[in-house]
Amino acid sequence: MPRGRYSLHDPHDHTPLAEEHFQCAPGPSGWRYVSQLTTPAGDHHGSVDLTLDELGRPIRLELHAAAWQVRGAALDGVTWVRTDPTGTDATEGNVRAHAFTGTSPAFLVATARLLRLTPSAAATRVRLVAFTDPVLAPRTVDQSWALVKSEAHATDNGPLAVDEYQVTALDTGEQHTVHIAGDVVLAAPGIELEDLESPPSVFT
Repeated sequence: MPRGRYSLHDPHDHTPLAEEHFQCAPGPSGWRYVSQLTTPAGDHHGSVDLTLDELGRPIRLELHAAAWQVRGAALDGVTWVRTDPTGTDATEGNVRAHAFTGTSPAFLVATARLLRLTPSAAATRVRLVAFTDPVLAPRTVDQSWALVKSEAHATDNGPLAVDEYQVTALDTGEQHTVHIAGDVVLAAPGIELEDLESPPSVFT
């Protein structure tokens, strides 16, 4: 069960945004990721709880940020309920999309798990609902994912397979690279793995 800490920063000016303390593991239903976020000053900033089924579809999502809350799942596309800080106003949403995304590294692992790309495959288009900080506002985004290469790197615990993905935002054409090992993001724009207590899980 990997457990560790990511630092999240603005990918453009590198302003520190949060620390994300996480643990994740494959399980009977698929894969689960839970995390707590803190501000650079150490204050509570939010949380992520994401469960995927064995095909990589989100069967349960719960996000908290700035007293806002989102609960979602894959249902007729993806469906969610967003609740305001007072708890009195809940808004439902549904989009014909494949999955969710957001600032947490969990969503990068989830998308890679959903697509299951191979280095020889063509780039695959995916539609996602992004929940944007600081109020978890939903926004539909279209991306293209391609697995550029998969390489084994020697470590103290044996070889570690690292996948390099090229992700393209189809509305702007902006491209970036994501490196993932098992169920841990090693590097991505705005994300740095600062600490990892145990090796990444290996998906079968």
